[in-house]
Amino acid sequence: MDSKRGWLKQSFGKRLNSIHSWNAWILLLLTITGIILSIGAIRGELGSLRVTLKQLHIYLGVASIVLIALYAPMIRKHWHQIRARRNQRVNLVFVLALLVGWAASGVILWQFRHLPPALNNSALFVHDLLTWVGVPYAVYHAISRSRWLKRQQRLEQAAAAAARPPAARAVPAAPAAASTQAAEQVPAAAEDVAAKRTAAQAVIAALKESPITRASFLRLVAGLLLVIAVGPAFYRWIKGALDSGGSTTAEYMASDGNKMLPAPAPLPDSAAVVGGGAKGNFRIYTVTEIPAFSSDTWKFAISGLVDHPNTWNWEEFLNMQRTVQVSDFHCVTGWSVYQCTWEGIPLKQLLAAAGVQTKAKYVKFYSGDKVYTDALSLDQANGDDIMVAVLMDGKPIAQKLGGPVRLIVPQMYAYKSVKWLQGIELIEKEHMGYWEVRGYDNDAWVDASKA
Repeated sequence: MDSKRGWLKQSFGKRLNSIHSWNAWILLLLTITGIILSIGAIRGELGSLRVTLKQLHIYLGVASIVLIALYAPMIRKHWHQIRARRNQRVNLVFVLALLVGWAASGVILWQFRHLPPALNNSALFVHDLLTWVGVPYAVYHAISRSRWLKRQQRLEQAAAAAARPPAARAVPAAPAAASTQAAEQVPAAAEDVAAKRTAAQAVIAALKESPITRASFLRLVAGLLLVIAVGPAFYRWIKGALDSGGSTTAEYMASDGNKMLPAPAPLPDSAAVVGGGAKGNFRIYTVTEIPAFSSDTWKFAISGLVDHPNTWNWEEFLNMQRTVQVSDFHCVTGWSVYQCTWEGIPLKQLLAAAGVQTKAKYVKFYSGDKVYTDALSLDQANGDDIMVAVLMDGKPIAQKLGGPVRLIVPQMYAYKSVKWLQGIELIEKEHMGYWEVRGYDNDAWVDASKA
């Protein structure tokens, strides 16, 4: 209560400065944690620290919302104070739009388990877009409003004032009687010389004035450097984000590093892409270096508490009966890809052929990266739509998307859909997967009501 009174007792200017300062620090920390979280290549190195960073990012976002709430009662007075400063008004509207947009989309992403995937996907796009625009703007704003640049501007203004001709400077008015007496004492010729000197000085002063000041030039350079540094990456992001036709997936397939021969021949429904083609774009996340595979050495195995353990090479694996299904793909970070046409072997078909023993309670999955594992209960694993997939939209699954073989668990978040799948083991005791031991939910249902 005392702290609240202390806050209210502060002058309007001090409260405004405090909010501005705190907002700057929180925005800096949000930027740092957000950038770290967005880098898929270091997810493995971060490990459990990634979960901690995610929580910190959420707490900082909540703190930012608190600052917006503290500022809300002050908006009207602040707006009135800057009514004659157009640039400051534009800046205020822009910054408030950024903060409110970040806050709203961030809250949706925070509560993703309780909201429709389509809303999460839109919120992630908005959050990323505001970050691409807002962070460079914040950097530019910090540079252009830095104390050093302000000092340069003051020095330039002082120099310009000193360079102005004497006639242009403000001179205290002399008493009327004294000025009249002085005018009578100055010969007409002297007045003429003084007038010419003043005119000449005005011309020289005008020539000395730079069309762009040093401070303005430095602001321009800072803006150009930011555009050059961020522009190409932003273009690639916006191109991929707005392309919902799957051309990015085609690029992954074109640059595939796997050497799997022969290529799987798609079934008619798969070749016709009965789902219409994936709508959206995959984001590449991995906890290891992306592995590459060759059909000469690739093996797939099922073992553990089964009556008929087995191992297949690539050609043998392709000879197993496959089916086609259309399902969506949801990532726990908020994005989704819709209407993917998957072709592969239903997991329950593999389990039935292996002869699951009564002691088995869980199905453990091994990635070919030799690091990542995950598991499903036996009841979950016997779901109708869980598939060991070899094709997506009629094409071999790209290396970067988890091919040549990956697990697909459509009703759970994608960290359950193990990439580069090469091994299945039936076990008695529960297994916590790579991300589960680092804080993720073991039951990763997209529909929160199933959790």
